[in-house]
Amino acid sequence: MRGIWGFLSGLVFGLGLILSGMADPAKVQNFLDLAGAWDPSLAFVMGGAALTTFLGYRLVWRRAAPVLNPAFDLPTSRAIDRPLLTGAVLFGTGWGIGGFCPGPALTALPLLAPGTLVFVPMMILGLWIGARLKSSPAFIQGTAA
Repeated sequence: MRGIWGFLSGLVFGLGLILSGMADPAKVQNFLDLAGAWDPSLAFVMGGAALTTFLGYRLVWRRAAPVLNPAFDLPTSRAIDRPLLTGAVLFGTGWGIGGFCPGPALTALPLLAPGTLVFVPMMILGLWIGARLKSSPAFIQGTAA
């Protein structure tokens, strides 16, 4: 049952990404191109997502646990540290260059556009390298300092 709800949730999310134009990298790149062909419509997508999240969380926090899980899975760290900032910079840089973040990239994958076929394997490689670096002793020692 949990898998079916997960699939349906992913389907709704993917449809939202397609309908909002987020599966088109030009939408993001034109939003970031303030001096060129600036397209402000992405701000409405982000505003709608923020409003939906704000209202949704107000409803969710009234519950003791999620519907299909015994407990909420929340991050325990609230630190704004070097790894968080480094990851944010790398994510934002990749988003600006490629015009994709992971969700829209996977949504656009069935379209088999050449940019997507390059982006998704590189994203997976970056996730793999990031996981390796995060568990390396040099990274762990660097975060403790």
